[in-house]
Amino acid sequence: MNDTTVTLVGNVATAVEYRDTVAGGVARFRFAVTARRWDRERGLWSDGTTSFYTVSAWRSLGANLAASVSVGEPLVVHGRLRVREDERDGQRKTFVDVDALAVGHDLTRGTAAFRRAARTESRPRPEEAEGLVPAPERDPWTEAAADVAAESVAATEASTAGETRLVTVP
Repeated sequence: MNDTTVTLVGNVATAVEYRDTVAGGVARFRFAVTARRWDRERGLWSDGTTSFYTVSAWRSLGANLAASVSVGEPLVVHGRLRVREDERDGQRKTFVDVDALAVGHDLTRGTAAFRRAARTESRPRPEEAEGLVPAPERDPWTEAAADVAAESVAATEASTAGETRLVTVP
């Protein structure tokens, strides 16, 4: 397909509106993107013009977005760019829309906590499928990741105390 995909970094400008449709649920909101540039002469950041986009997110992305996003929050939106023209009040206007493929909080400007959404599909869960064995109580991959994280924290604490410690990753 020859779609134009874009990645936008900006802020939620309007409340997210969620509606159920025949094609599935859709969330829509306006998204503001303002260019910022460093002005060397004044030694300050200066804001450029603000561009506004209408972002649409379908099905589970739309439902998760409506449950997770509020006005003013910084986001990164990746999706298909759509430019359309319409006539309103006798004037021709151009609108720029984005059909979102992925949306996330901009973690350069804050923190977020991820919560996995409950499945809405009626497929059997993997452990309920015939012939599959349930996962072991102890997962070696999870345990190894926890060990690496603990060693990393210990190394960071040691380096702030003036010590040097070599951390090896299994």
